[in-house]
Amino acid sequence: MTNSRFSARFLPARSFGAVWVLLLTLPMGLAQAQSLKPSPSPLRLSVPATSASAAAPQRQADFIVAVVNSEPITNNEVRLKLMRTEQQLQQQGGALPPRNELARQVLERMISDKAQLQMARTAGMRVDDNAVEAAVQAVASQNQISLDELRRRLKVDGIDYNQFRSELRDELLVGRLRQREVEAKVTVSEQEIDQYLSEQAGSSAGAAPQALNLAEILLAVPENATPEQVVALQAKAQQVLERARAGEDFAALAKEFSGSASRGNGGQMGLRSADRYPPLFVEATQSQRAGGLAGPVRSGAGFHILKVLEKRQGGLPDAVITQTHARHILLRLTPQLSEAAAVEKLAGFKKRILAGQADFAALARENSQDGSAKDGGDLGWAAPGMFVPEFEKVMNGLASNQISDPLVSRFGVHLVQVLERREAQLSARDQREMVRGMLREKKQAEAYALWAQDIRGRAYVEYREVPQ
Repeated sequence: MTNSRFSARFLPARSFGAVWVLLLTLPMGLAQAQSLKPSPSPLRLSVPATSASAAAPQRQADFIVAVVNSEPITNNEVRLKLMRTEQQLQQQGGALPPRNELARQVLERMISDKAQLQMARTAGMRVDDNAVEAAVQAVASQNQISLDELRRRLKVDGIDYNQFRSELRDELLVGRLRQREVEAKVTVSEQEIDQYLSEQAGSSAGAAPQALNLAEILLAVPENATPEQVVALQAKAQQVLERARAGEDFAALAKEFSGSASRGNGGQMGLRSADRYPPLFVEATQSQRAGGLAGPVRSGAGFHILKVLEKRQGGLPDAVITQTHARHILLRLTPQLSEAAAVEKLAGFKKRILAGQADFAALARENSQDGSAKDGGDLGWAAPGMFVPEFEKVMNGLASNQISDPLVSRFGVHLVQVLERREAQLSARDQREMVRGMLREKKQAEAYALWAQDIRGRAYVEYREVPQ
């Protein structure tokens, strides 16, 4: 497929956000939490794992710890982010840095995020209510709960629903700013791909993998679990592992048993460099090839069962990957078609399709503003990393034949349906495109770090008091 069909192809899949699952999802991973100085990772769709009042002693009166271009950051805000980060590090099995050091890193991250948000607002960028509602629906859908249940859990956890929506709006807004200012400007040439392949061909065949794509099933162990409970959960994890080894679908097992944030995505955690996974995950899967299983692995969060989906030895893709066959309807935004109107129109299409009143392919041929329209929106078989992150993230969370809610990407608003998935051998062309995506992701990360530092450097920051 070429860009004339769907120009979102051949951009890297990058984790856009953690998903709220059982009140355990947090805003940044181990690697990001240890590198906030001040080059923050992307903001994430997240919900506090627990209310501050339930997880900490009685707080002192709130106070301002820093001011960014006249906007304050309060002590309570820092404490909440700090608790989220600590819980995620523990869930991933990572070692916690000293609390005062982690608090400083979290504050720097918040300062950088606020400066970017202010820049987006100054640039006149907006996120309308329909996009926010779509993001809320995505959080609920990916966690397999209704909107009413999402509201209930937020309330139980002491989180105001309007505040939750406001945070999602800010995260979407800053994400769009990054897409415009950084990601869309990064390109990878054929010469760069040739050079990378040449360098990797000369590297040692026994070198450690540079990138992994793992799927996980987490049997969570409660904080105050008795020895008997731990033994029972370990035995259950072993049973689940044996079922996976016997050929049961790993994604289905993840949705049935897992308590991790990746549950709604069939356990997939995404393709990333090995150093961005917990060391215990890398060690457990070191001898496994694509399709291999490992575990149960014990961490501070519980027992993990791991499946290797991809392993790039020496920086090159493994021979077997999971491909997705999907189709979509794309409505591009114009002065005559607002984002809200496009979302509403596609939501109407979904209702008609589910009611049996319309055919997806026919609607795509009649309405889609993408090159794939003539094929009924068919995007063909796609390897990981061949769509922009915001599109691929939603697509990966869909089961076969499931239709998404309208999703907003840099190209417009989409309605996506996954038709089927398969394990496939990589062709030489596919390998080059995956290397292109990997190099683009690396260049985007470098460009983003420089851009974020520049935005942070231009902001007026006044430190008031040390967070408590």
